Amino acid sequence: MKKSSHRTIRGIRILYEDKDVIVVEKAAGVLSQATRCGASARLREHTVEDALGDWVRKGQAKSRLRVYLVHRLDRDTSGVMMVAKSEEVQDYFRSNWNELTEKTYLARVEGKMDAPSGVFESYLCENPKTLNVYSVSDPARGKFARTEWEVMSEGHGTSLVRIALKSGRRNQIRVHFAEAGHPVCGDVRYGTGGDRGLCLHAWRLSFIHPRTHETCTFEAPPPRWAEIAKEGT
Repeated sequence: MKKSSHRTIRGIRILYEDKDVIVVEKAAGVLSQATRCGASARLREHTVEDALGDWVRKGQAKSRLRVYLVHRLDRDTSGVMMVAKSEEVQDYFRSNWNELTEKTYLARVEGKMDAPSGVFESYLCENPKTLNVYSVSDPARGKFARTEWEVMSEGHGTSLVRIALKSGRRNQIRVHFAEAGHPVCGDVRYGTGGDRGLCLHAWRLSFIHPRTHETCTFEAPPPRWAEIAKEGT
């Protein structure tokens, strides 16, 4: 296995690369892959999937090399993300994703949490027209999602929380905190928005490597909004 030189490609910083995986730090505002409704060539240049596909092909237009997504980050979420370099590795992770990986996020949410730590559990469903995600009581209508959280600091009407994601549902963190009355700061879809951008960061990713079976852990430095904030400072 080889470590990369931390090269940055259009808002995507390569943290690590070997024969099986590429681990990157994605900047906020970069798509993981093209949107469902289709994308122009200009838009596709700004996805993790296409940028890393170009990277593995090394400028060889006839090359069939590509990357395979095993998970996604929302467009406005920054942080660590991994892609596979073969269908076999993609299948390895997708077949048992939650058991093979540990995902830790940081978020700044509105208000003061009612407890120092807790767990949100629900069945999440997506509106096919608006694409908004929401919790439902009927398990047959949704997919189970579990979000474990712990308050790291409080200040200026917000709470900084560390989140262990125990499932990988679309918009899971944003929906769970919004439904609890503490939307992620800057969330224009599920919260009140704001001008600072979405305060959600994929801080740490650990996974069991498909070839070596070793545990690999990577971190992306927290954004400035994740600095400890206390009342009166």
